[in-house]
Amino acid sequence: MNRRPSRRTKPDERRVLRATVTVTVPFQDADPSGAVWHGNYFRYFDTARSALLERLGYGYRAMARSGYLWPIVDTRVRYLQGVTYGEHLDVSAVLEEWEYRLRITYEIRDRSGRRVTEGYTVQVPVAAETGEMCFGLPVNVRQRLAERIEAALDG
Repeated sequence: MNRRPSRRTKPDERRVLRATVTVTVPFQDADPSGAVWHGNYFRYFDTARSALLERLGYGYRAMARSGYLWPIVDTRVRYLQGVTYGEHLDVSAVLEEWEYRLRITYEIRDRSGRRVTEGYTVQVPVAAETGEMCFGLPVNVRQRLAERIEAALDG
């Protein structure tokens, strides 16, 4: 079966293009009142994003070997509930778009299953050699993602 990479992830691909990690909020992430400082949520997103990219066979080392840099050019976070030191959080990352850029959405849930934070990041390919932004994912990256998705859906 030949699936062409789509601009948006299809519902049956979501299970393949998802990674969830558990994070225990460390002491240094909290302010004196015990609440997590807002900037630390991006580190939690990064932990889930790293797991997702590794699962797809295109982690940060593979990105570097491919000759492309992948800066984050857009991000958003929405804080729905406060989180405190010592809490255990499930952080999920889903690759939503991957034809022209990598758009990854995030959801953080506490142990009761309550959604406490959501957000997204957008990364674009930049040729490491020239520093020029590419229009669309490089062919080798697009093929690698398509092969991983195909294998996971068929297997």
